Amino acid sequence: MNFLRRRLSDSSFVANLPNGYMMDLQRPDSSTSSPVSPATERKHLQPPQPSHSSSTGSSIFSSISSAMKQTTQAAAGLMDHSAGPAPPVAQKPKILLVIDDAHTDWAKYFQGKKVNGEFDIRVEQAEFSELNLAAYVMGGCMVDMQVMRNGTKVVRSFKPDFVLIRQHAYSMALGEDFRSLIIGLQYGGIHTVNSLYSIYNFCSKPWVFSQLIKIFNSLGPEKFPLVEQTFFPSHKQMLTTPNFPVVVKLGHAHAGMGKVKVENQHDFRDIASIVAMAKTYATTEPFIDSKYDIRIQKIGSNYKAYMRTSISGNWKANTGSAMLEQIAMTERYRLWADACSEMFGGLDICAVKAVHSKDGKDYIIEVMDSSMPLIGEHIEEDRQLIADLVVSKMTQLVVTAGSTPSPLRPWPPQVQPVSMKSQTGPPLGQLSQPRPPPQGGPRQPQGSQPPRTNAPPQQRLSPQGQQPQSPQSTSPQQQRSPGSPQQVRSATGSSPVQASKTGAFPPQQPRPPAQGRAPSQPSPTEMSKQQTAPHPHLK
Repeated sequence: MNFLRRRLSDSSFVANLPNGYMMDLQRPDSSTSSPVSPATERKHLQPPQPSHSSSTGSSIFSSISSAMKQTTQAAAGLMDHSAGPAPPVAQKPKILLVIDDAHTDWAKYFQGKKVNGEFDIRVEQAEFSELNLAAYVMGGCMVDMQVMRNGTKVVRSFKPDFVLIRQHAYSMALGEDFRSLIIGLQYGGIHTVNSLYSIYNFCSKPWVFSQLIKIFNSLGPEKFPLVEQTFFPSHKQMLTTPNFPVVVKLGHAHAGMGKVKVENQHDFRDIASIVAMAKTYATTEPFIDSKYDIRIQKIGSNYKAYMRTSISGNWKANTGSAMLEQIAMTERYRLWADACSEMFGGLDICAVKAVHSKDGKDYIIEVMDSSMPLIGEHIEEDRQLIADLVVSKMTQLVVTAGSTPSPLRPWPPQVQPVSMKSQTGPPLGQLSQPRPPPQGGPRQPQGSQPPRTNAPPQQRLSPQGQQPQSPQSTSPQQQRSPGSPQQVRSATGSSPVQASKTGAFPPQQPRPPAQGRAPSQPSPTEMSKQQTAPHPHLK
């Protein structure tokens, strides 16, 4: 009973008991509810009988046992709960930052799409000029966005999981240098389309053109016809050009900006002075009297080719009025797009611009990245292709998130252990070269040395000038082969087997005992013979 008192006084045990069992213990007995006589009352005043206490104890024990059973079943999860299974926890959506102007609402193209079939996509859209960020080594990248939505200024801060860049990161126009944001995204390890490495390299058109020169040298002028271009790092080198007219391109600009057609030497000198004021580089290329422009775009694995013809008569086909139509995709155009898509580690979205002259020749003049403008009647289809490409890239990142530490820091290659058999050196315990003879002695031929075994190495023979005691060792061949059985026999006067046991040492130089080795013990047979041999004085 003391154990039960201590057990019932425990608050944790009482809390685990089923509801209502204490009320059953405190409920009065049914026999006491009926009217009783004074004699019966006197009986109740007497000490309780053993039968009554045993019934009370049995009820307490049954309540405790049932409570312990229910507690054990609840802990093991065997009890049937009235409530159903817990609802699944909603996955945190992946944040996609789209850097583009407000004319295109990219949220509708990602509506209903999921990353890996389980993560929703939350689209945040802004321009480069509306973004600011802070990147950390362990904390990733935190982006601050300040945009105007329907006349209301919206300020948000978030950590993007992926970025789609649809704007130029750099232009020489005032206030359009956003290369610091590209560096911040790279610092924070953010994945983008196209890659941040390629976008930063596209911030200089001569640098991109140098990659086209590599493709030109690899494929040749027939497969990859590249326009002839000259690069001037400053105005000081712009003295003259071989032929006129030429097209001069100042610095890094887009959409036809910074391009001037020069007809003669005097105009060229004027343009050189403008380059000096701009403090930038310049390129020149021969003017091509074009019939139409060609544009080949690649979005993922989708290819399209367009032809643009100027109607306003402007030599820049991308300015003024022009007629645009889609043309057949040839193998030659596909080769151009595939070759350019491999530069800077790979371009998921790119476009190649070429000029078709009136003499029927094509000249490749430029390549664009993911910031290329979409043209033609299939703009909606192209935007949907870009959205599908982004979802595919995000899915790949989610699947491989546990195996790669960072897109910028790949795992180092695993070093395979080199086995002892693969090593070119000799195994342990064996010499790579035979032991040289004593100084001044006759040379030993290579073929006369027998293969060594695991036996202990033999000690060097006696110095030159000492004659062995045995008269049998007179052959020069025996002197040249110290490991032969004949020489062992001549040196020790015993058989080769005995000589091998004794180590084949000459009598003048006995073998020194091994360090740390105990002296040889006689065999049990010799000990028994010594014990049974009679003493000579006892005979």
